[in-house]
Amino acid sequence: MNLNRSIMWLLPILMCTVTSCKKTEQITMSGNPLFEGWYADPEAIIYDDTYWIYPTYSDAYEKQVFFDCFSSKDLVNWIKHSTILDTVEVKWAYKDMWAPSVIRKNDKYYFFFSANGLASDDQIGGIGVAVADKPEGPYKDLLGKPLISKIVNGAQPIDQFVFYDEGVYYMYYGGWQHCNVVKLNDDFTGLLPFEDGSYYKEVTPEKYVEGPFMFKRDNRYYFMWSEGNWGGPEYCVAYAISDSPFGPFERIGTVLLQNPEIATGAGHHSVIRLPNADEYYIIYHRHPKGDNDGTHRETCIERMTFDKDGYIEPVKVSLEGVPMRFIE
Repeated sequence: MNLNRSIMWLLPILMCTVTSCKKTEQITMSGNPLFEGWYADPEAIIYDDTYWIYPTYSDAYEKQVFFDCFSSKDLVNWIKHSTILDTVEVKWAYKDMWAPSVIRKNDKYYFFFSANGLASDDQIGGIGVAVADKPEGPYKDLLGKPLISKIVNGAQPIDQFVFYDEGVYYMYYGGWQHCNVVKLNDDFTGLLPFEDGSYYKEVTPEKYVEGPFMFKRDNRYYFMWSEGNWGGPEYCVAYAISDSPFGPFERIGTVLLQNPEIATGAGHHSVIRLPNADEYYIIYHRHPKGDNDGTHRETCIERMTFDKDGYIEPVKVSLEGVPMRFIE
């Protein structure tokens, strides 16, 4: 009898504990979007024990005159760092500050961006680079002018991504359905020639529109990009795999598509891999369900996995996001 009473007395505590665990599981999901505000083209990177996201501020072109960034220790709780770079610092920029790419080298943090939406060689604009002592800036214009300011191989100089591989820093970039790769010099102030003497190599895959991204897994190069209209529901992410950073990049298929029940126009992404683990996350933007304003884009995250042959498995957009994850 006493034993039964003891068990009955413990039941409410056990029930409460189970309920608390369930609540904790819900709380520790990141949720989508990751943070408030209209942000697009998110570039995610890990610096030491911290996740960082550097997005485009999504608004009318004339209002895209600054960058914010966000940091987190766990993918759930995010800190906003406001105005890390703007047109006050970048004297040659006056609008269309888009799609950051960031990288650390020799204890300095480099921030690549495009500005002014260059539409012809007669304009001032293109891809610039800034530098800071901390990931959150403030960033200073490194050159006082664009690094790339001309249209080469039909590629609008936007949507740059810097990729380090075997001692070389490459930059993939390009809009207007063309993509180039260039080789950066040691201090990121200029370009180096390839072995054949050229400075620009076109690597455009089938259906490419913009937003290139590259990562390496098992000594193979995964090249990713966005297809469709950035403001429309059909915007998506596709990919190719090659044995070389120069391709050829033969399109395999789409990775990330809209789900009209949740969101539309899922695209322009980046990918992070956790240190010392085969664990990947895709960070992207999308339009909220029922919102037809193309500038209303929100930053989201999902887990990205591979099948036994190394192909990327389709990523499903969600409202839940991913579980809390500290960097070990």
